[in-house]
Amino acid sequence: MSIDKKFPLEERYSLIDQLRRSSRSVPINIREGFAKKKYKQVFVRHLIDSLGSSEETRGWLSFACDFNYIDQCELMSIDEQYDQLNAMLYSLIENWE
Repeated sequence: MSIDKKFPLEERYSLIDQLRRSSRSVPINIREGFAKKKYKQVFVRHLIDSLGSSEETRGWLSFACDFNYIDQCELMSIDEQYDQLNAMLYSLIENWE
């Protein structure tokens, strides 16, 4: 079950929309940057944008937890996955040649 199904209907066009847009932005920025990987600065900029979108998503999830739309256990589980993702993004940013 998608976590947004637990959110109240009044959050459909605000919090849920923000969560979807920021989370979808992560892989799209990576993909767009990879298409331009020949130009290191352009690729790295897209990776940094992905990192920003990842952190934005984490912020929205924390907000959802604060309002009890998701519980602390769910937040921690998802947050752990974003930690792993961010570590991979940092590694790519630092080591791309």
